Amino acid sequence: MPKSSYIQFNDDAFAAQLQAFKTAVPGYATTLGLTPAQVTAQAADADYFSYVLACQQLIRNSASQWTGWKDLTRAGGDLPPSGAPVAPVFPTAVPPVAPGVEVRFRALVKQIKGSPAYNEAIGAALGIEGSQQTGPDYATLAPNINATISGTHVNVAWDWSGFSAFLDICEIQVDRTGSGFGPLAFDTTPGYVDTEPFPSTPTKWTYRAIYRVGDQRVGQWSKSVSITVGG
Repeated sequence: MPKSSYIQFNDDAFAAQLQAFKTAVPGYATTLGLTPAQVTAQAADADYFSYVLACQQLIRNSASQWTGWKDLTRAGGDLPPSGAPVAPVFPTAVPPVAPGVEVRFRALVKQIKGSPAYNEAIGAALGIEGSQQTGPDYATLAPNINATISGTHVNVAWDWSGFSAFLDICEIQVDRTGSGFGPLAFDTTPGYVDTEPFPSTPTKWTYRAIYRVGDQRVGQWSKSVSITVGG
């Protein structure tokens, strides 16, 4: 049965995964043939990513407070009981690392899983075994899509809804004239760029999508999304 990806998508969850791995991996380093330098480098990656994430959250919260204070300063209104925002207090800095923490983590995990001594029990202890994944319910499964303009093209965003192991293709259709949908693309990589030139007058383009397994459509059509282009 297919497994989901072992990598946590959410940043907070990924940071927690790196920290859990950092705590557990020293006990398996000799068995898996890891060098002290590799263990130390992963720990540095884990700590720096957690630090960056904490700083980002502080800045995000502070930005929201200062935006509210700016609006109040300009337009007037009731002062909050706490008064003006104060500068955030950042956590103690840790040594920076080069960009690419996830890239290095994936490479390290690939090396670990290639070790003759590796087994799923070790993977579970290190948090690098994805969970068993059951197949989708095709009665309700439908792609989530979105359309945005980027320069002179439309980006049609879509994903596998967490079921990439069970699906082959996303079929995308478009209605450019209001007369009905027609074929646009059979895409295998999430995110499609519609390169059709924009018309000279404002026109509504509407998109929809459905998954395919082999030559057969499966599940339901997505909700249609429309965007005005041209002009």
